[in-house]
Amino acid sequence: MTRNEFGVWEIFLPNNADGSPPIPHGSRVKIRMDTPSGIKDSIPAWIKFSVQAPGEIPYNAIYYDPPKEEKYVFKHPQPKRPKSLRIYESHVGMSSTEPIINTYANFRDDMLPRIKKLGYNAVQIMAIQEHSYYASFGYHVTNFFAPSSRFGTPDDLKSLIDKAHELGLLVLMDVVHSHASNNTLDGLNMFDGTDSHYFHSGSRGHHWLWDSRLFNYGSWEVLRFLLSNARWWLEEYRFDGFRFDGVTSMMYTHHGLQVAFTGNYNEYFGYATDVDAVIYLMLVNDMIHGLFPEAVTIGEDVSGKPTFCIPVEDGGVGFDYRLHMAIADKWIEILKKRDEDWKMGDIVHTLTNRRWLEKCVAYAESHDQALVGDKTIAFWLMDKDMYDFMARDRPSTPLIDRGIALHKMIRLITMGLGGEGYLNFMGNEFGHPEWIDFPRGDRHLPNGKVIPGNNHSYDKCRRRFDLGDADYLRYHGMQEFDQAMQHLEEAYGFMTSEHQYISRKDEGDRIIVFERGNLVFVFNFHWTNSYSDYRVGCFKSGKYKIVLDSDDGLFGGFNRLSHDAEHFTFDGWYDNRPRSFMVYAPSRTAVVYALVEDEENEAKNEVESEVKPASG
Repeated sequence: MTRNEFGVWEIFLPNNADGSPPIPHGSRVKIRMDTPSGIKDSIPAWIKFSVQAPGEIPYNAIYYDPPKEEKYVFKHPQPKRPKSLRIYESHVGMSSTEPIINTYANFRDDMLPRIKKLGYNAVQIMAIQEHSYYASFGYHVTNFFAPSSRFGTPDDLKSLIDKAHELGLLVLMDVVHSHASNNTLDGLNMFDGTDSHYFHSGSRGHHWLWDSRLFNYGSWEVLRFLLSNARWWLEEYRFDGFRFDGVTSMMYTHHGLQVAFTGNYNEYFGYATDVDAVIYLMLVNDMIHGLFPEAVTIGEDVSGKPTFCIPVEDGGVGFDYRLHMAIADKWIEILKKRDEDWKMGDIVHTLTNRRWLEKCVAYAESHDQALVGDKTIAFWLMDKDMYDFMARDRPSTPLIDRGIALHKMIRLITMGLGGEGYLNFMGNEFGHPEWIDFPRGDRHLPNGKVIPGNNHSYDKCRRRFDLGDADYLRYHGMQEFDQAMQHLEEAYGFMTSEHQYISRKDEGDRIIVFERGNLVFVFNFHWTNSYSDYRVGCFKSGKYKIVLDSDDGLFGGFNRLSHDAEHFTFDGWYDNRPRSFMVYAPSRTAVVYALVEDEENEAKNEVESEVKPASG
């Protein structure tokens, strides 16, 4: 190999005389280097496929260059970016109801139609970049350009993405540019025998909590590597955008660990800011939006950094959305309290506490809350009762009734007030019981302690979609409600409406009333009190009807509301609104009211679009 002016070693292998490639497709390849720390075998950093041979621990690089007739050809155009993002966060390996590692092909055939039917318009896939440790959830990446071989071939992944596009679904990739696996045999660590090839040397290059290596974003070649990587996934695989993982960790030298962000600007702009990393994020966003104007970028930032979602040309970091991470933490904090101690103002403040014109993706819970050591919202609410009392032909318990009611309310208020996008982790739409536990053996720590494993079991590393589909179980009602919620957003577009007004946060009645678009949302968080003839303020005059009711029997509710009732407004200021109407607000329910003229206009538009001939 020869070394070029950038310090990069390279070699060019011409085709054979008959035109065939010098390295046959499917060959195992590696680089053997004489490094300062001895002879070392490595997987090429830019390898496009790597697999773990049976019985072996390190991965092997595979030269992946199938003949033209075997390559997957995309058949469907990429969908346009929707106005509001409704993201179904998923993991291919654990997407089966069986205790196995699922495949790209099964996910394509079984999961994508389910996601479409549920009413989501984007699927976000985790653990795509190759990672040798399955239980890292894909966050300890070893091969940045290779799709995980556990689930199938690169062409299988292309087929999955193409099918999603056929269904009109965006496919977002959970991309990890914040750190890398510290594996030396199959990762980038110690690639050239030093600890500073891709990473900072010394302690700055090690993340003490994640046990991984940290990139040196000031290095020209590291920038080229990561920018090429972002472009590769969008161009070669036709992903529609990224959720950038661990952005807070990148932007600050303290990685956001043991730091509470109060909103003081000195916390964002100072010596703790990793300027190189922030510039990398500006570069990657500028490149993505320049080359792929429809692509979506979402940043996982817990600090609330100013200018995070302002375009790069205006001096911002350039993301389209920020992941609103504080909401999930707030729900866990609230769920640890008694109902009497829930504060309506506290809930509303957390949901609406975001920067002006910064688009946020809100979620009540993501994969983070579903892992061992934490609990999903359904499990916080219902705990072990979920094992015995979820059959609809058997009596319920007060814990189950409370849990199902609050599960629906928490999701709807998060979607209603929390942001311009919404995210749900697969299975949580129907209150998936249990947590996620990846197969693992016992771990022996250096101090002699043993952390017991689960005997390499896949039993808790799957998703029981059969529970949500079974109409004889109470899970089904929760799944139906989630679906109704997505379809309501599709019909009314309330998440992206500029009109949002919170007219009531009543700590005594435990009532929250707000308007989003032309919808009026009424939440009664009281555990026993139902209110008849309850007056709620509104902006527009006319007749209102119920368009979503969490107490509907279809959703596992008690059918306490009549959907035929019409609610006429009367003029006069109430709760700072020019008009108001009367409703019945049963305990622990969320009800959404829509102006009837909107409903009629919508139906009329649908009929007209069906009748009108397509203009030539």
